[in-house]
Amino acid sequence: MSRLFRGLFIVWTVLRYGLDELVLSSFEKPWIRLLTRVVSVGRNLKAPRGERLREALESLGPIFVKFGQVMSTRRDLLPPDIADELARLQDRVPPFESSLAVAIIEKAFGKPIDRIFSTFDQTPVASASIAQVHFATLPDGREVAVKVLRPSMKIAIEKDLALMKMMAGWVENASSDGKRLKPREVVAEFDKYLHDELDLLREASNAAQLRRNMEGLNLVMIPEMYWDYCMPDVMVMQRMKGVPISHTQRLRDAGVDMQRLAREGVTIFFTQVFRDGFFHADMHPGNIQVSLAPETFGRYISLDFGIVGTLTEVDKEYLAQNFIAFFRRDYKRVADLHIESGWVPANTRSDELEAAIRACCEPYFDRPLKEISLGLVLMRLFQTSRRFHVEIQPQLVLLQKTLLNIEGLGRDLDPDLDLWSTAKPFLEKWMLEQVGPEKLLAQLKAEAPAYAKILPGLPRLLARYLNSPGLLTRRDLEQLMAEQKRTNKLLQSLIYGGMGFVLGLLAMQLVMRVSIF
Repeated sequence: MSRLFRGLFIVWTVLRYGLDELVLSSFEKPWIRLLTRVVSVGRNLKAPRGERLREALESLGPIFVKFGQVMSTRRDLLPPDIADELARLQDRVPPFESSLAVAIIEKAFGKPIDRIFSTFDQTPVASASIAQVHFATLPDGREVAVKVLRPSMKIAIEKDLALMKMMAGWVENASSDGKRLKPREVVAEFDKYLHDELDLLREASNAAQLRRNMEGLNLVMIPEMYWDYCMPDVMVMQRMKGVPISHTQRLRDAGVDMQRLAREGVTIFFTQVFRDGFFHADMHPGNIQVSLAPETFGRYISLDFGIVGTLTEVDKEYLAQNFIAFFRRDYKRVADLHIESGWVPANTRSDELEAAIRACCEPYFDRPLKEISLGLVLMRLFQTSRRFHVEIQPQLVLLQKTLLNIEGLGRDLDPDLDLWSTAKPFLEKWMLEQVGPEKLLAQLKAEAPAYAKILPGLPRLLARYLNSPGLLTRRDLEQLMAEQKRTNKLLQSLIYGGMGFVLGLLAMQLVMRVSIF
């Protein structure tokens, strides 16, 4: 019955905000357009469609708000006006009762709250759709922040997801345009995203990885996780004290160098993306603070690690080459990269894709570099991709969303921020490292354990072959040939690597610096 009532409420909300008209108007069949005009009679639908959709999602509750926030990043699927409105969605969720938070904590640890913490602030300091945060003190005196999952959250999510999957099936079967939007895949992606956020142990492990990666950079502080106090629905971490980065006037009054802060934010982002391939993917102003403590003055404080992005070595090289090709206006290279990556259908014409990318990017390059938005360039590319049926990778969608956040944040701090000039030295260094001796040595070091196992076995395989050729099976022969090829590759790498890097490294790096930058 609860599912039936929830479904009826959703239908009422759809009719109230005219979302039925929004969906029906996208069809081209005359009888459906006539039906659209009929159902619109007597209703005030003058507000823009994106605004109506945003207000409807807000009225449906936090799960649908989350869904809208996720969909706002899929600009390869949505029209720009709808994506822009969905990006304005915020979690306006009142906190739940502190007694419920205490009950959840006591159930997780199996003992009373006063035996877990010496002090526990009953008033939450932050509240969102998934969880809320309380300050507390551990028995040893350490100040901590306690993140508690909302009660009955999993049950509510499963109910709404079941309805979303049912509606996605309807949309997909309604028209060819509905199929292109891949509603089932979008809901499945949202399902995974939500369940990842519901596991606070997973979030704690994300924070620990980022903290380990950022050690030694001295630009960003990430709270320490106290593993003895971390559970799937309760997470206890080091309490961080800072000023929200949106309070720019307060930061200026405290003497923070805003231009340096903006540059360092870009450096942190590109370090996480290209060096580590593991980046904080929810870097909106609510999750970023700045420390004013004397020993860490001016450093970033990063919070909320439920959403992270990961990139493979192939992803990182692809992105770096794309950025460089963009700023060289080498649109043919950008088109070739898309085709080489396999994300464009095999029958795509390279010249047509090149022309579309040129039309997308060229208007931006008639402006000074500081006025070029890499995030907007990526956004336009995603919109162009709809025409060519490009397979947009989830990790690149997260990257585009994060890049937009970083770029907007940086220009709030410093309106004259030149993102490319800030990122260029890092990209230059990273690209040179991909073809330098350090990369070769790292690859040899990574492969050394495998070769150490292979090389001692070659004499045995060879002796077996010579002594008992009749017993040698086809599989043995293939194994021998494969091992021999790998050994030959290793020897060739060592010989050519030694000769090539001794004679040509300096010249190669000089050519790369001149040709790329």
